[in-house]
Amino acid sequence: MDYKILNITNIISYIKNIKIIKDYFAEDSLHVNEIGDGNLNFVYIIKSEQNPQKALILKQAVPYLRCVGEEYPLSKERMTFEIRALLKYSELTPDLVPFIYDANEEMSTVVMQYLSKHIIMRKGMINGIVYPKFDEHISTFLAQNLFKTSSLFLDSTCKRQFVDSFNKNVELCKLSEDFVFSFAFMEHDTNGENARNNETAKKLFADMEFKKNVLKLKYKFMTQSDALLHGDLHTGSIMLNQNETFVIDPEFSFVGPFGFDIGALIGNLVMSYVSHLHVSKNEQYQKWILKLIEEILTKFEQKFLSLWAEVDESALHVKGFIDSKSLDEFKKEFMKNILRDSVGYAGCKMARRMFGMAGVEDIRAIEDKNKKNIAEAHVLEIAKKFVKNYEQVESVKDIREMII
Repeated sequence: MDYKILNITNIISYIKNIKIIKDYFAEDSLHVNEIGDGNLNFVYIIKSEQNPQKALILKQAVPYLRCVGEEYPLSKERMTFEIRALLKYSELTPDLVPFIYDANEEMSTVVMQYLSKHIIMRKGMINGIVYPKFDEHISTFLAQNLFKTSSLFLDSTCKRQFVDSFNKNVELCKLSEDFVFSFAFMEHDTNGENARNNETAKKLFADMEFKKNVLKLKYKFMTQSDALLHGDLHTGSIMLNQNETFVIDPEFSFVGPFGFDIGALIGNLVMSYVSHLHVSKNEQYQKWILKLIEEILTKFEQKFLSLWAEVDESALHVKGFIDSKSLDEFKKEFMKNILRDSVGYAGCKMARRMFGMAGVEDIRAIEDKNKKNIAEAHVLEIAKKFVKNYEQVESVKDIREMII
C-alpha cells in the first residue's frame, strides 16, 4: 500500500481493510478522535458508537515533526523502528506492552490495544499513587528485553542481523545525542525560557568536570551496541494501574548501551522524589520512591543474572572457554558496570530536563516559583553527583546516598 497521511475523515475506510480490526469492531458504527499531544506522531482513538469501551489506538508517523509542522522535516520511517521494537517486546514480554492488532511499515502505522483502565505513570505519581507491582513488572521488562537482544544470549550472526534492523533510526538517535547530551548543557536556542539569565544554568554550562563525563556517556551511547533499547523510557512512556504495567512509545528504539533505559527510568523517578520532597511534603511517598528505585535495580540484576545462568553459549561465551569461578567474577563486574552507566545516564536525563527543550511536569508544572527554583536546583545537584561519580558506584546503596 502506498503511504498516505491519515486523519479523522479517512481512518475508518483504512482500518476496514484490515481483517483483524474489521472482525474486532464487527458491524459497529465507528467514531475517530485525535488524542495525541506528543511531539513526534499523530495518535487517534477509534471507538465503537454502540459500545464505547470497544476501542483501539492508531498511531502514525508523518514526514515532519508533529509539534512544529511541515517546516521541520523528519522521516516517517521512524515508525519502522517503533513497530519492530513493539513486536520484539510482544515476543519477549507480551504482558508488558499493548497488544498489537496491526503494524504496517509502509504506512508508518501501528494499531494497538486501548488502555482504558490505565493512566500515564507520571500523572499518577504527581498525584501520589503507589504502584505496588511496578518494580516487579519493569524489572522483568528490562531484564528480558535487554538480555535476550544482547550478545550474552544471541549468537553472533543473529546479533549482527538484529543490530542491522535498528541501526537506521539515525534521526531520532541524533535527537537524543543533541538534546540529552549536548544542547541542554550549553547556551542554545532550543533551551527553555528558564535557562536564560539563570545563574544555576550558567554554573551547569561552565562545569567542565560534568561535561567531560557527559562526553564519555555520549560516546558509549553512540558506539556501544549492547541490546535493544526503548530509547525514551520515562514515566511518561508507561501506562499502568495497580495490577498491570504497559510500556508504550518506543519510537527512539535502537541497539545501544545496557544502562541507558535503566538510567532514563531511574532519573525520572528521582525527579518525582524531588518534586514530592519540596511540594507535596509526602514523606511516605518519598520513602516509597526511594524503595522503588532500589527494588527495580536489585530485581533487574537478579533476573538478568538468572537468565544468563541458563545460557551455555552465545556470541560472547564459548562453552569450556572459562572456569565457573572466573565467569562468576566476570558477571559480577559486568553487572556493576551496567549499574554505573545507569547512574551516569540517569544524571544526564535529569540535568537535561531542567533547562533543555523538553521538561517534565513533575518539576516544570510547580506553580510556586520559589519551590520550583529550589526543586530545579536540587535535581541538578543530584544529577551532577550522578554524572561526576558514576564510575565509582559500587552498589545500589551508593545511589540512595547520592539522592538523600
